[in-house]
Amino acid sequence: MTEIGLPAGVRACLFDLDGVLTPTAKVHAAAWKQMFDDFLRNLQGDDFRPFDAHEDYDRYVDGRPRADGVRTFLASRDIELPEGEEDDPPERQTVHGLGNRKNLLVLEKIRTEGVQPYPGSVRYLEAVRKAGLRTACVSSSANARDVLASAGLTDLIDVRVDGRLAAERGLRGKPKPDTFLAAAEELGVAAEQAAVFEDALVGMDAGRSGRFGYVVGVDRVGQADELRSHGADTVVADLAELIGVTA
Repeated sequence: MTEIGLPAGVRACLFDLDGVLTPTAKVHAAAWKQMFDDFLRNLQGDDFRPFDAHEDYDRYVDGRPRADGVRTFLASRDIELPEGEEDDPPERQTVHGLGNRKNLLVLEKIRTEGVQPYPGSVRYLEAVRKAGLRTACVSSSANARDVLASAGLTDLIDVRVDGRLAAERGLRGKPKPDTFLAAAEELGVAAEQAAVFEDALVGMDAGRSGRFGYVVGVDRVGQADELRSHGADTVVADLAELIGVTA
């Protein structure tokens, strides 16, 4: 293993954003909960079963493209909605309408609260760049550019493959490996020369199915065993552990 905790053949690092580089997974979870609870209350009345910002978020929406998250959670509650159109207004009761409502809530939280990166992730990004490896941010979020800018990470990322680019290119979202493979291609490396860094189980699945050189699970919520069972080669609580630094 090298001084950055990776096999010697790794030439590029592909980082998920929410929960790996920034704590915005909490922002997303809160926005999903607010949106789904409002929807369920209007649909089922005050005795509705609320969206669980831990269990439901991790199982049904974390790491998935926005519309996939809406579909997957609604299916878990045996609720069907029309697909609608991607530009549906947030008040429209469609899959895309609910997704756009959630996005407005996330953007408002980012504007009002700002985004701070994980200090250990900043240290690790700096170490990776110093070691001569290239970097990519691979996120299902359409807001990845704004989050990276707010967190001051733009200059540490060579390539960004986000929800907007995935839609433009028709790339399938996680758990499929398409977005990670696209990032590796943009960086000019083969999958086996790239390491994937993910906190979501669907991200682990993408890393495994894409046959990447190394898959690092980042355990922020106490699911180390699940990350390993989904394909992580190693699991850390913070990226700084890979360089022997306390976060």
